[in-house]
Formats: sequence, structure tokens, C-alpha cells
Amino acid sequence: MGFYSEKILPYLLDWSLSDPKIAAYRRSLLAEVQGEVLEIGFGTGLNLAYYPEQVEKIITVDPNPGVHALAQKRIQSSPITVEHRLLGSEHLPMADHSFDSVVSTFTLCSIPGVEQALQEIAKMLYMSGGEFKVPIVFRGPNGSAFQVSSQHSQALEAMYANFPGLKVVMPSTAADAKGLLKSSIRDDNPVIFMEQERMYGIKGEVPEDEDFTIPLGVADIKREGKDCTIVARSMTVPLALQAAEKIQDEFDVSVEVIDPRTIKPLDIDTIVNSVRKTNRLVIAEESHYFASVGAEISHTIMEHAFDYLDAPVKRISTVEAPMPYAKNLEAAALPSVEKIIEAVKEVCYI
Repeated sequence: MGFYSEKILPYLLDWSLSDPKIAAYRRSLLAEVQGEVLEIGFGTGLNLAYYPEQVEKIITVDPNPGVHALAQKRIQSSPITVEHRLLGSEHLPMADHSFDSVVSTFTLCSIPGVEQALQEIAKMLYMSGGEFKVPIVFRGPNGSAFQVSSQHSQALEAMYANFPGLKVVMPSTAADAKGLLKSSIRDDNPVIFMEQERMYGIKGEVPEDEDFTIPLGVADIKREGKDCTIVARSMTVPLALQAAEKIQDEFDVSVEVIDPRTIKPLDIDTIVNSVRKTNRLVIAEESHYFASVGAEISHTIMEHAFDYLDAPVKRISTVEAPMPYAKNLEAAALPSVEKIIEAVKEVCYI
């Protein structure tokens, strides 16, 4: 970790760094993402957008005037309204990466706030005849949190993925967040970096390598198996892994768990190859059932691996209704370990 990250992050995120001599740190997904954004930002011409209170914490935590100068130059306060926050004139990047941008927003569920990203930024390279690149990253929570009700509990990755020109990334571990965020910042295209608020406290091993990256568009096999494939992303990845362990113990069924990590571009080859091996597919996602990423994967499997399927594809999604506020109803609406287990049992005819 760089000097500025060591000084700033413990105060900002309330987590302490481990001994720098060890090969890996245990960090939460949020700490890893914020750490990479700040560290890269102070080391390069990266422009960062945060809330006023976040900026105040960052620039006052260390008495070093050099930190103050860098923070005040690189980190800019922005309004709480998402439509002003996502794309003010001060956030525009340079096409040669001499001045990139990372816009950290309160939520990616705010539809009024993303018009400029969908209508202008996503189309800029095409409409300029390839002349104007827009290397910008929009990062923030996607999907449900804990009892924040309907307007802040929407998983909108399918909507973003439906706009050519945007790349859509959804990490499920701290290590993935670190590697994918670096790749997103270095990419020439606008990237929607979608985090899951319920996962911000989940810790995991993270490579110490400062230049650790994960290519966009490459899925990860989180657990190998031979009897059934589960494709999960973001919040449903740990649920799928728990379900796979329970199924193995109770029914001696070997389940493979695949995390696409990048929704667009989608690594469909890894999924197809897995289905050709296991002959069964369950898709677990937090978004709604209709017109989801899971629907796209299901159709693609029908095109490329239909003859290998021994059972219909089964999909687990959030119920087709606005998210309830009540805790028990919210739990009933979302995917769960139990729902994934029942889906695997159904396709395996248990």
C-alpha cells in the first residue's frame, strides 16, 4: 500500500492495515475499492468525486501539507443529487488517460442520475467516429441493502448492459474488486462498476502486488464441480458457494460455481464449457426475473449447449415486485441459500 493510503484509509474506512511484510491483507470489499481509488488517484492524474463530508475527512486526516494539496486537487466535492454528481464538467476525463475520472456515487439505482452516462458518454466514441475516448468509471452500490425499501433496492445491471458503449463490472470479493477496478480505470471505455452494499463488510485475501489486475470479460470458477453449474454474480456468489457445500454434504452432488465478474463483456465460453461438462445449469441473480442478465445467459446456453442439457435451465431471481421495507418480506423477496438448493435439487432430479 502507498503512503497516502496507509495514512488516510484507516481514518476514512475504520479499518487497520496488517503487517506490510505479509503476502496478503485481509480487507473488506469496500475498503479495497476505496483504497485502490485513493491510491491510484494520488499517484496519477485521476479525478475523484466524493460527498463533501468524505472530502473533509480525507483532506484533514493528515497534517502533511503535501497530502492536503493532492487531496484538494484530485478529490472534488459534488452535490448529493445523483444527476449532478455523476457528470459535472469537473469530472470529464482525458482520452489519453493523462486525466481519468472515477465518480463514486451514493447509488447506481438512481435512474434520473444516469441519463448523461447512458445517452452521452456511452455513445461518444461512436458518434465521434472513434476520435473521442471517455475513460471514466462510475462506481457505487447496486441492488438491495438492508431495509432501504423500493427506490434504493434495484439491481440494474441489465439496464446498463443494454447500452452499447458501456462496460459493466460486478465484483464479489475484495480481490476481484481490486483487480477489476484497476483494469476499469485503465480501460479506454466508460465502465459501470457495480458494488453490492450488503457485501461491503465481507473480508477476503487480497494480493499485495500493487499492479494486480484482472482482465475485464474473464469469468472466474469459484468452485469446481461435475454434476451441476451455478452461475452467480455479486451478492449471490457467496450464497451459491454456501448452497454448493450443503448440497455436497447432504446429497453428494458436486456443484460448480461460476462468477462472470464482468457482465459486459460477458465470458460466455466459460459458462458454456461448464454446462457441457455438468449438463445442468442454475442461474442465481439479485435482479428481477424479466429481461435480466440471467435470461440472456439462459438463451445463449440454449444456442450453444442445448444438446448437452439434461434438465431445463432454472433461474433464481428477486420477486417481481418493488422491494418491501419489512425485514421478513425483504428476505422473502431476495434469493437465498435455500432457494438455490431447491433449484439444484430440481435440475438434478433429487
